[in-house]
Amino acid sequence: MEHPLSPVLARIADALERLAPPPPPAPDFTGARLFRHDPLANRFAPAPDYPLPLESLVGVERQKTQFVENLTRFAGGLPSNHVLLWGVRGTGKSSLSKAAFMAVSADRADLKLIEVDRDQVAALPPLFDLLRERPERFVVLCDDLSFEDGAAAAKALKSALEGGVSGPPANVLFVATSNRRHLMPRGHSEDRGLIATAEDAEEEVSVSDRFGLWIGFPPMDQATYLDAVEGYARRYGLVVADLERRALQWAQLRGGRSGRVAWQFIRDLAGELGKDLPA
Repeated sequence: MEHPLSPVLARIADALERLAPPPPPAPDFTGARLFRHDPLANRFAPAPDYPLPLESLVGVERQKTQFVENLTRFAGGLPSNHVLLWGVRGTGKSSLSKAAFMAVSADRADLKLIEVDRDQVAALPPLFDLLRERPERFVVLCDDLSFEDGAAAAKALKSALEGGVSGPPANVLFVATSNRRHLMPRGHSEDRGLIATAEDAEEEVSVSDRFGLWIGFPPMDQATYLDAVEGYARRYGLVVADLERRALQWAQLRGGRSGRVAWQFIRDLAGELGKDLPA
């Protein structure tokens, strides 16, 4: 004999099934090599290829060699280390990470790069768990990483890199760039007391220990800056009689020398000469 509540329960079950969202579709990584991750929309947005060739980066030969060797090992399934690129701003940390990826992935269709926002560090553990099941190999890049939100973000990153009981994903290489080697925020509030503040600082500093490869980018001296300018000028056919003098004046107006300043000077010069450059 049918229970009198059975029809009601059946209707409730049907209504709950209609209200329940369908499982998200599996991400599609076939249409591009670079992607941006949006954890709120659970979406991987394809991005255009990075246009700057690796060989055009001047003054960072040691850094290029270290990074490319580690990335090549990872792409080939060999042991490799998560990478922290740290140093003064404008020295090419982000450019090197993307240009090196483009060079190494040229003949490896299964190698993908996913860029994550530094404000979404808490989403890294579920992201890594998702990528673990994929056949591709992933470089996960976080630009200008620091822990402005304190120890909670540091704990999330440590959890992602350590992987919990299942260990870190073998098919994920995490790369971060930062102006500070220990990823410390610019200031620490002492509202919680000295002991709690010290514990938070220890939590944040300990994250940098999870990176097996630290690559430093020191300030650029004048000779290296001029080498970068002249290298760009040769590559893109920018010929002017007073290139060195103008490049030094540009750096003086900007208050410093760096790879970024050199590239900005070259963009200004190319515009003046009516020549196009990579974006």
